[in-house]
Amino acid sequence: MLSKIDKYISLLGLKIQGDLGPFTCYTSQRGRIVWFLKAPPKEPATWEQKMRRNVFAFAAQCWQTMEPETRQRWNEAARRANLRISGYNLLTYFISTDDREVLRTIMNQTGIVLELK
Repeated sequence: MLSKIDKYISLLGLKIQGDLGPFTCYTSQRGRIVWFLKAPPKEPATWEQKMRRNVFAFAAQCWQTMEPETRQRWNEAARRANLRISGYNLLTYFISTDDREVLRTIMNQTGIVLELK
C-alpha cells in the first residue's frame, strides 16, 4: 500500500517529511520516500513544550472561531504587507510572541485593522 502512496506523492512533485498518522517519513537523497513506524518519545514533554503546544492550539482555535470577514482581513493584511505568510501564520506569530509593535506596523502600512475576539 505504501508503494502506491509513494507513487502518487512523487507524481505530485512533493517532498514530504515528518509524521503522518503512525508513520514518520522523509525523502531520501535518491528521491525515494522512506517510511517507518513512529518512535515514542524517550522522555515526557517538558512544561515548556506543553505550554508552546498550547499556544499553537489556542491560535488554531482563535482562527477557527473567527468570522470569515475577520480571517479575510488577516489574510489581506499579510498580502498587502508583502509578507510571505498567510493571515493564519500572522495570527499565530502574534499570539505566540505578543509582538504588538509588529502588528501595529502592519496595520499602519496596510490600513487594515486587525483584531482578536
